[in-house]
Amino acid sequence: MRVFLDTNVLVSAFAGRGICADLFRYVLAEHDLLVGEVVLIELERVLLGRIKVPQQTIVDIERLLRDQHLVQKPSRHLSLGLRDVDDEWIVASAVAGPAEALVTGDTDLLDEKTRMPVPVYSPREFWQHVRG
Repeated sequence: MRVFLDTNVLVSAFAGRGICADLFRYVLAEHDLLVGEVVLIELERVLLGRIKVPQQTIVDIERLLRDQHLVQKPSRHLSLGLRDVDDEWIVASAVAGPAEALVTGDTDLLDEKTRMPVPVYSPREFWQHVRG
């Protein structure tokens, strides 16, 4: 399965332990991880600014993620009417992947999942979906 992980899932995966870290390892081992260029930009900003991850660690993380299926920023977003325009770019990148699943902790996306052009799951929902 082609799986697109949102920034918040990747931040949680790299900044701590728990379901997001387990999910990240599982997707790497068992599925095709799609990584959006827009996600990489946001990920670096959050890891460096909010979490204070050392620059070399961020370089290593980015190298690992760029070795996956990299999705360039689409030429336009999908005009889904989402509250946050950044979410529009995340969804557009997942669609451009093309992803079979978008995993996110973003409540705006999760609340609108029935309107999304790609299946949207919380980390726990996706874990249950693939692991039964």
